[in-house]
Amino acid sequence: MTQPLLQVRDLCVDFVLEDRTIEAVRSASFEVAAAETLAIVGESGSGKSVTALALTRLLPMPPAVIRRGAISFQEENVLAMNSSQLRQLRGGKIAYIFQEPSTSLNPVFTVRSQIAEAIHLHRQDIHDVNAEVVRWLDAVGITNPAQRMHDYPHQLSGGMQQRVMIAMALACQPDILIADEPTTALDVTIQAQIMDLLASLKERFGMAVILITHNFGIVSGFAARVLVMYRGRIVEQGPTEEILRHPQHPYTRALIDCIPQLGTKEKRLRTIDHEALRAE
Repeated sequence: MTQPLLQVRDLCVDFVLEDRTIEAVRSASFEVAAAETLAIVGESGSGKSVTALALTRLLPMPPAVIRRGAISFQEENVLAMNSSQLRQLRGGKIAYIFQEPSTSLNPVFTVRSQIAEAIHLHRQDIHDVNAEVVRWLDAVGITNPAQRMHDYPHQLSGGMQQRVMIAMALACQPDILIADEPTTALDVTIQAQIMDLLASLKERFGMAVILITHNFGIVSGFAARVLVMYRGRIVEQGPTEEILRHPQHPYTRALIDCIPQLGTKEKRLRTIDHEALRAE
């Protein structure tokens, strides 16, 4: 039996504040296989981004505390890694792209310098860094990459900035790409382009992808499996098409009902009745 690339068991993450403790993630368990695409779906505050950041211990500690659980990447204990091992893991093995590329990119450095920094950190075997930067910018669909690599982030559109973030992540050739709400700050047309790009790059380079999203509408056709988080817990997980067709948990059904449907006569999008969910 093939060993999963990533294993998470009974993960519990708290945020300890002066007057209270917030249980952000409670007893989360899941696996990611090599080259698999997994979607983690839930509303803001459900714990999905905290879970994603905990995978490489990127959470600020304090106030974050991993109360218990285990995280294993390629059968290595992530929670026991030292700072040097974590630097190799972050970016080199597990890379992230986030929902706000305009704030993730450094405004005072060119596109070239930011991608080159990632290459220097994780791929010392590369001698022609400029050629490698051009290669990855071309791979994510940026035209005239040899010219555009000298641009600053403010000279690029939001969609192009997100493509640069994807190029920066892929330049390190990670085993897992975590895309945390990668389309939220983009208009609908550009959202579709970015999702198509991620799907094609995933197939081309054979990496695993973890998609973090609140939108079930972009999950179908992209992710093979989905897990649903609600109030810090994984309430349902399984094959994407099965969950979309036969959701078992009321929160999953509520999320799916919020997807806009063509041909309906409703004047407003449905909202989730959290009081009713708590009563079930």
